[in-house]
Amino acid sequence: MADDNKDDRELSEDEKLAAEWEAAMEEAGSGDSNDRADEWADAMAEAEGAGAADDVRTAPMEDFGSHSDDSPSRKEPDLDVILDIPVTISMEVGNTQIAIRNLLQLNQGSVIELDRLAGEPLDVLVNGTLIAHGEVVMVNEKFGIRLTDVISPGERIKRLQK
Repeated sequence: MADDNKDDRELSEDEKLAAEWEAAMEEAGSGDSNDRADEWADAMAEAEGAGAADDVRTAPMEDFGSHSDDSPSRKEPDLDVILDIPVTISMEVGNTQIAIRNLLQLNQGSVIELDRLAGEPLDVLVNGTLIAHGEVVMVNEKFGIRLTDVISPGERIKRLQK
């Protein structure tokens, strides 16, 4: 037991982490990898065979934008049902990528350099999708944002499709 503690002290943090991963991988990989590859190939072949036997049809998509006035049976979609759905809106000052090693070394007072210049507008995101740009303002002792450029709905849809 004393030898184990001595060995632990002599190993660096990276070596300890590597040893833990190696032990976990050995534990998870106790079966023969060739057997798992064969099982995977058999499962994929079975899935392809089942897919070929089934008659798969795509559901027709309704185009809400092209209703004709001469068709009384078609109603406009009721958008009121979605108006009360909550969404998350966030403002992004900027972002950057750092290695996990550097992330773990962050502490109080650390400075992270972002990809934006000072004075550049912030991104306004709704559920992670860019909808506008804006600038920070103060409203009754709280931060707010004044929208300076709103992205058109058509452009937002194009960005979602990419």
